Amino acid sequence: LGIFDKEETIQLGGTGLHTRIDGNAREIGYWIHADYIHKGYATETVKALVKIGFEIEKLDRIEIHCDPRNTRSLKIPEKLGFTLEAVLKNRLLDNEGKPRDKMIWTLFREQYEQSTIKEMKLRAFDVIGREL
Repeated sequence: LGIFDKEETIQLGGTGLHTRIDGNAREIGYWIHADYIHKGYATETVKALVKIGFEIEKLDRIEIHCDPRNTRSLKIPEKLGFTLEAVLKNRLLDNEGKPRDKMIWTLFREQYEQSTIKEMKLRAFDVIGREL
């Protein structure tokens, strides 16, 4: 999914609710163009996908996986009430082919029900423009 400015004229980044994990769960992935970081776009995007995941997709669990060296990215699940479940050593390769660690952050439905994310105002539409 694209992340756009309010006028929907500039793509700020990309995101998705990915099916890379097992069970009734999804992994949120996101990136923001360097010109638009530190403006809250990734945090707002994750909040919206969490709400969609639990309320529309009826998921049981949402995860965020990130490199511990990416301090900007790991602040988002921490701030939004996700639990750090694991740091897996040398599980992925970076762009230079060197092993890197992977953090796994999880938010369960029960945590979401107690979260301020639940109060977020959000309008979602299907592919033909019908409001969900």
